[in-house]
Amino acid sequence: MARTHPPLDPELAAVLRVVHEHLSPTITAEDIEELRANPIFAVPDELLTRNGTLQLQNLSVPGPAGAPEVSLLVLKPVGLAPGAPILYYMHGGGMIIGNNRTVGGGVLDWAVDIGAIVVSVEYRLAPEHPDPAPIEDCYAGLLGTHRLATEIGGDPNRIVVTGASAGGGLAAGVALLARDRGGPELLGQLIMCPMLDDRFLTPSSQELHGEGLWDTTSNMTGWNALLGERRGGSDVSIYTAPARATDLAGLPSSFIDVGSVETFRDEDIDYAARLLQAGVQTELHVWPGGFHGFDGIAPQAALSQTASATRSAWVRRLLAAG
Repeated sequence: MARTHPPLDPELAAVLRVVHEHLSPTITAEDIEELRANPIFAVPDELLTRNGTLQLQNLSVPGPAGAPEVSLLVLKPVGLAPGAPILYYMHGGGMIIGNNRTVGGGVLDWAVDIGAIVVSVEYRLAPEHPDPAPIEDCYAGLLGTHRLATEIGGDPNRIVVTGASAGGGLAAGVALLARDRGGPELLGQLIMCPMLDDRFLTPSSQELHGEGLWDTTSNMTGWNALLGERRGGSDVSIYTAPARATDLAGLPSSFIDVGSVETFRDEDIDYAARLLQAGVQTELHVWPGGFHGFDGIAPQAALSQTASATRSAWVRRLLAAG
């Protein structure tokens, strides 16, 4: 019997049809080089700075032992008072594409509206730099951000890790690393449609073929690039594939959201449920009819607007309480 999934939101479905005329939902290893050359990843300063409302600064911090320095892109609202919260951001791209200039998920809007500093980390990409390079780069970047927090006008005690897709998975892994390596203590984690599990155990990990924006084949491409022959086996750390973690106690307040029509749906729902069972304050949203990354592709759609407002509201509550 063919696998089924919930229907797409009609407004988003119309947008997706246009997207598929230019971008395939099925990515193979042969597509990586061409995708990396896509102009979408060359984000101009005007967009990053919101036409001058944000200051841009490039910093470098020590990388993992024996590895190059890690680059950090700092975006700070003009005139922001010292002691601002910090949103430490990891970009998406399936572990194989993207850079620290591809800041999505409305994060820059939060910076302007809420008064926060965004620090976007540049991590090495697979397959040239397989696991554990990406997750260790992200953790090293967090350590550097914490150390430089006061210097950039931020509060080292009010850091929220966030990211979308692969970046969401990396954010979850960084939160586990911060817990297990003794810090820094995080205020929260906001992980959007996170890529958490290399094992392909859930129905949603196997039900999209040539559909959506990141189908089963694309997911296989990303995990294979990162892990090679280890994918799906026993020799994969919980920091690289956080869905493998059995102990989620002691993690910071969490927000997880995901579309109902995407590969990561079930692993994200399960992760949120297990966070709650571990006593972690957690908010979960499954956006009906949403495909992977729908809010970035169709930001003006009604569902995208709701998702963005909901995330922003959670950030505001978290910062008000913290």
